[in-house]
Amino acid sequence: MKKVSIPKGTRDYSPAAMARRRYIFDTVEEIFRMFGYQPIETPAMESLDTLLGKYGEEGDKLLFKILNSGNFLDGIESAQISKKDPSGLSAKICEKGLRYDLTVPFARYVVQHRNEISFPFKRYQIQPVWRADRPQKGRYREFYQCDVDIIGSRSLLNELELIEIVDLVFDRLGIGITVKINNRKILAGIAEILGERKRLTDITTAIDKLDKIGADGVNRELSEKGVPEAAIQRLQPIIYLSGRPKEKLDTLAKVLSGSEAGIEGVGEMVRLFDYLESREMKAEIELDLTLARGLNYYTGAIIEVLAREVNIGSICGGGRYDDLTGIFGMENVSGVGVSFGADRIYDVLDHLDLYPEEVTTGTRLMFVNFGHAEEKYILGILPEFRDAGIASEIYHDSVKLKKQMIYANQKGIPFVALVGENELKGKVLTLRDMESGEQKEMSVEEAIDLILSGYVE
Repeated sequence: MKKVSIPKGTRDYSPAAMARRRYIFDTVEEIFRMFGYQPIETPAMESLDTLLGKYGEEGDKLLFKILNSGNFLDGIESAQISKKDPSGLSAKICEKGLRYDLTVPFARYVVQHRNEISFPFKRYQIQPVWRADRPQKGRYREFYQCDVDIIGSRSLLNELELIEIVDLVFDRLGIGITVKINNRKILAGIAEILGERKRLTDITTAIDKLDKIGADGVNRELSEKGVPEAAIQRLQPIIYLSGRPKEKLDTLAKVLSGSEAGIEGVGEMVRLFDYLESREMKAEIELDLTLARGLNYYTGAIIEVLAREVNIGSICGGGRYDDLTGIFGMENVSGVGVSFGADRIYDVLDHLDLYPEEVTTGTRLMFVNFGHAEEKYILGILPEFRDAGIASEIYHDSVKLKKQMIYANQKGIPFVALVGENELKGKVLTLRDMESGEQKEMSVEEAIDLILSGYVE
C-alpha cells in the first residue's frame, strides 16, 4: 500500500482536537465581539504585488507562491529557466501567493472597501495563514491567526484596549502571560543617536533575537551587517536598562533627547503605561527595549505575549502601523492590532492540560439500541434532549450491548440511556453515568435535569 502523508509543518485535527480548537476560537471571538469588533474574511490567496515588500527581505522569502494557471512557462525562454535566479523566474510565472498574515490583506481590504467602511473601523478575523518556514516545535507552515485591529485612529486608548483584550482572553483560557511592550520610535531614536539611522532594520532585526541568540550573538550579527564596533558598544547599556517602566522611560528621555522620533516614542510609552497603571490586569506587563518584532510595517507601539509556564515563543503579538494603507494609495490612516497564534495557544493549553472536560466531548448522551420497538420510542424522545442543548444520538444498529458500550467509551460519551421492555411499558429510561457506573430509572424530564447537572444521583 502506498504510504500517505501530509506536508511537513501541517497537521490533521481529530474530532476531539477540533472541539478544543473550537473552544479557543469561541473564547477569542466572544471577547472580540464584547469590545465592539466586527468579523471579516479575505481570500486565502492574494496578488503577489499585495504581499511582496511588506514583511522585509526574510519575510518575502517565506511566501508560498502559486504557479499561474495553464502553461505557466509560456513565453519564458529556456536561457532564463537555466539561470540561477529563482526570484526573477517566480516573478514571471507566479502572480499570486498564499497570505503570510492577516494584517496586510486587511490593509488591502480597507483601501478597496473604504467607501463602505465607517472609521475608525474595528474588525476581527480568524483564518489560516501560510509561511514556507522550517518546521519545528511551535512553528508551522500552516496555522491559524485570530487578529483584532482598529484602523482610522491614532489614540493610544486603542493600544490600551488591545492589551485589555489580550489580558482577558488569556485569563479566560487560564494561561499566565507576560506582555512585553516597546515602541519602534524608541528603536529609531536609538539608531539615530548611534549615528546608524539608515541601519534601523538591521539593528531592530538583530536585537529582536536577543532571547534566542544572546547578547554575543546579537553583537556578532550587527558586526556582520557592517554596524561599526563603536556603535555596537554604545548600544549595550541602552538595551540592558533595568528598573520599573517609569524609571527606564525617564532615563531614555535623557539618552534620546537628541532624537525627535525617540522622544515621541518615549512620550507615547509614558502615556500608555499611565493608562495601564489605572487598570487591574492579571498579566505581567513589561517595558522591554530589546523587543523589535521583525515585520517592517510597525511604526509605533509593539506588543508581544509569552506564556509564563511554557517555553514556546510568542503566542500573541502586534503593534501600531501608520503607513500600511499608504502602500496601497490611502495615506494618513493609522491602525493598530494584535494577532493571537491559535496553534501555539492550542499547544500551551494541551501541555498544561487546561481544557475544560466538557470541551473534549461531543455526544453527551447515547441511547442503546435494543430493537425496532425501542428505536421507535427513542426517536420520539430524542428531540427533547437536543432541544435542551444535550448532544444526543442513538446507536445505529441493535447489536450486542457490549459492542455498544465499547463505542460509547471510545467516544468518551459520559451518559448512556437504556430503554428495554420494562422502560417501554413505563415510558421511562434507565440513565447510566459512564464514569461512576451508577444508573437509575427516571423520566425524560429527570434525565435532562441530571445530565445538565453532570451526574446521576
